[in-house]
Amino acid sequence: MSLFDLKLQEVHNKLHNKELTVTDLVEHSYSRIHEVEGKVKAFLSLNEDQARAAAKKLDEQSNPERGLLYGLPAGIKDNISTEGLPTTCASKFLANFTAVYDATVMAKLKSAQSITIGKLNMDEFAMGGSNENSGFHLTHNPWNLEHVPGGSSGGSAVSVASGEVYFSLGSDTGGSIRQPAAYCGIVGLKPTYGLVSRYGLVAFASSLDQIGPLTKNVEDSAYVLQAIAGHDPADSTSAKVDIPDYLASLTGDIKGLRIAVPKEYIGKGVDPQVKELVMNALKVLEGLGATWEEVSLPHTEYAVAAYYLLASSEASSNLARFDGVRYGVRTDNADSLIEMYRKSRSEGFGSEVKRRIMLGTYALSSGYYDAYYLKAQKVRTLIKQDFDEVFAKFDVVIGPTAPTTAFKIGTQVDDPLTMYLNDILTIPVNLAGLPAISIPCGFVDGLPVGLQIIGKPLDETTILRTAHAFEIQTDHHKQRPKL
Repeated sequence: MSLFDLKLQEVHNKLHNKELTVTDLVEHSYSRIHEVEGKVKAFLSLNEDQARAAAKKLDEQSNPERGLLYGLPAGIKDNISTEGLPTTCASKFLANFTAVYDATVMAKLKSAQSITIGKLNMDEFAMGGSNENSGFHLTHNPWNLEHVPGGSSGGSAVSVASGEVYFSLGSDTGGSIRQPAAYCGIVGLKPTYGLVSRYGLVAFASSLDQIGPLTKNVEDSAYVLQAIAGHDPADSTSAKVDIPDYLASLTGDIKGLRIAVPKEYIGKGVDPQVKELVMNALKVLEGLGATWEEVSLPHTEYAVAAYYLLASSEASSNLARFDGVRYGVRTDNADSLIEMYRKSRSEGFGSEVKRRIMLGTYALSSGYYDAYYLKAQKVRTLIKQDFDEVFAKFDVVIGPTAPTTAFKIGTQVDDPLTMYLNDILTIPVNLAGLPAISIPCGFVDGLPVGLQIIGKPLDETTILRTAHAFEIQTDHHKQRPKL
């Protein structure tokens, strides 16, 4: 058994009883990375010297006050600022950029005493759903190396599923934690917008982005969320709320839980085998005392169009700062300032980033703002109202995380519209600012399927309780890819 198959409490017990050291955990992580990284390619950079030094320092403490994530090796998505380490967003534009400060979540992880193992591959600037848009290399699904791992947090999901790190952090703008978690057979949690600070997260779409954990089980997800959640004065969108004890919610008791199942989430476009596994999961929850009913979220069909207008518009604004002047690549072949901007951005950005910048700039331009951007904002309001009406009667909304299992590398990369539709079940959650978790619920042809549990704003306790109750009745989360 891998050390990383142990639950957090089991690891901490072994550390406490001196059966393990933090150095053992870190060496286990790098040993596994050197064993499988040539196949899966989850990492962009490693932090070996600093990680070993940090582990040694923790091991040498006498009577240490142990943090919530004491000694646990973690991987960090490469759009989260990490002092002294590259923060490239998997873009050639930032290939030479090393962060000079820590994101708030990094400061919180250090306070919780986890160890940063390295930075993880992703779709460039978090724009993509397959990890094929990385500016550096492909990441492969550990369950089948010919298939994508999902995106944009593909490296984050693969590093956990492959046993390279104990947990990882990703970011979720339209499903970028949950969809790769589903494709890789692990747990991915997207918190309520504002619950976890975005300070130090390189912005893609500021009103949608949210940092969250990827773990092997629900209990570990609760631990990591406990460590990173909380108000941050450095983030103007951070919510001033009390943080509950997420671990205390993992009771296994969901008697009386009211579940809504949107017909739009199990209808046209959803693989029948995926739907069957979701229905089986509902039977498990029914057996635990929950009830479910089919409902409608009528504006779901407009979510993808609204999302790509809004996200691209925000991206075109946020990425304007990458101009070749202050940091990042700068062309050597320009005769004027404007030409330097143009050539630096042409050379530095990949095709998907350019596509979204152009789409967003067009939507925000004079004469088109009302027709596209403003209308998309109105649709966003309608989508939120759909959820509000359902949550007036139900506790959670459940459906598949993605309509299919992971597709083969190269089959959709030249078809942006088909690629965008893969996010149809995750995007509405971001538009409404809700929390949601993806947990494994079975396999189709050897590839994992994710079950998505969506909750009311700031009600992470209920989705964690529901996910945990399902998990302890099944063994899907215990399955491991054979690399």
